[in-house]
Amino acid sequence: MNKITFLFVLLIIAGCGNTSQNHKKSNNKHNHEEKPIKHGSANDHMHKEASVEELIKRFESPERDAYQQPSKVLDYLGNIEGQTIIDIGAGSGYFSVKLAEKGANVIAADVNDEFLSYIKKRIEENNLKNIETRKIPYDSPSLKDNEVDKVLVVNTYHHIANRKDYFMKVKQGTKPNGELIIIDFFKTDVPVGPPSNHKLSIDEVVQELKKAGYGSFSILADLLPYQYIIIAKQA
Repeated sequence: MNKITFLFVLLIIAGCGNTSQNHKKSNNKHNHEEKPIKHGSANDHMHKEASVEELIKRFESPERDAYQQPSKVLDYLGNIEGQTIIDIGAGSGYFSVKLAEKGANVIAADVNDEFLSYIKKRIEENNLKNIETRKIPYDSPSLKDNEVDKVLVVNTYHHIANRKDYFMKVKQGTKPNGELIIIDFFKTDVPVGPPSNHKLSIDEVVQELKKAGYGSFSILADLLPYQYIIIAKQA
């Protein structure tokens, strides 16, 4: 092999190596730039993890009582007697029934028929007159203008997609002096709740709600062990 031929072979080998490296970089870039997980997919995660029957048992368990501490939450909300409150993502009716027992007029709202059937059964068994169920679509709270005094969203905010549009509709359905109460999990590794990549931080929630038109916020981060409470009012 003469000198010129040898150099030519080296150039071909080097070119192949660069092509291989560029291909790897291209693949790495593609893998790195995958579409981010939609927070709404937390709903899919929850239902893949357990059946509705299993979720109801979990929602109504003593273990949930221990971390959710509903009596503290209700005390924090104050006197709600006579107020109209929608519980979005009511699930098993865990909070809906408790709100009704405190004298509120409650709309237990959920997208799932099985959850709503279970709540109806609870309503009948407890002879509750001031609570109704409402099936809602994924993209709307299905509220009339100025229909409610308070909107309660417990462990559900991170399930909702297109939150700016959704909570603009929530705001429209809330009376001008009404409140939106968000209770959700800290964006850290805690023993309960969804994986961290499905959670949202307090700052993220506040920024999203500002875009939806809310302008006043009260934040409580030390009442519950694994959850924060955000109370938002209209701007």
